[in-house]
Amino acid sequence: MNFNAIFKGVRSLTLALGVTAAFAQGAGAEEYKVGSTPTGVPFTFLNVETNKIDGIMVDIIDAIAEKAGFTAKVEATQWSALIPSLTSNKIDIIAAAMYATQERAEVVAFSDKVYSYGEGLFVKSDNEGTYTSVTDMDGMTVGVQVGTSYIEPLKDGGNFKEVKIYDSIADIMRDVSLGRIDAGFGDYPIVAYQLSKGASKVRLVEEYEPLIPGDVAIAVRQEDTELLDKINEGLKQIRESGELDEIVAKWGV
Repeated sequence: MNFNAIFKGVRSLTLALGVTAAFAQGAGAEEYKVGSTPTGVPFTFLNVETNKIDGIMVDIIDAIAEKAGFTAKVEATQWSALIPSLTSNKIDIIAAAMYATQERAEVVAFSDKVYSYGEGLFVKSDNEGTYTSVTDMDGMTVGVQVGTSYIEPLKDGGNFKEVKIYDSIADIMRDVSLGRIDAGFGDYPIVAYQLSKGASKVRLVEEYEPLIPGDVAIAVRQEDTELLDKINEGLKQIRESGELDEIVAKWGV
């Protein structure tokens, strides 16, 4: 009996089976590039300890991916570049603090609602004024983040002296604290989280009623209907199991 020939045959079969199994395993889990902003704490942000994007929406898309059978590769993407990166195929999914507005829905396709909130108002710490709505802010100069859905409604709904556009909430907070502008607007959970960590010498106006409440959702390209179905099914599962509530509670919003 030729033992060398038998050994070679068994080894070849083992290698072949291993390659086949590895191929099958890899083929069953598609990888999608997910765009998330590095400055949207606590929804998405750059964790300096791990040098990776972290936050509520990252945890949510990871949980959805696990249920839906795909892998989410999260990539840092600036807010203003999220939709252009999606439509130009640089990323496949947007998971960030993005409202599912009618205007955006003309360009991208949104999942079912993930989370709801409105804009938050903040002023300098020593400003003791009461502001329940934009009508209490006549003649003020305010700041708002570029690319957000707040810009036009704030311009239309208030008699502001000027509405300045900024790249980030941190930049708005800086100018409010330095007295360069009178007040700033940003996503309420993000502002509340940053101020709870002592982010700036400004205060959140608790009595303010949001002018633009909205629903945060995950976005894909309009033609990616199969992927959207997967995301919605995964979202449904983590909502029904209570995992979605657990993620939100973990981040204190």
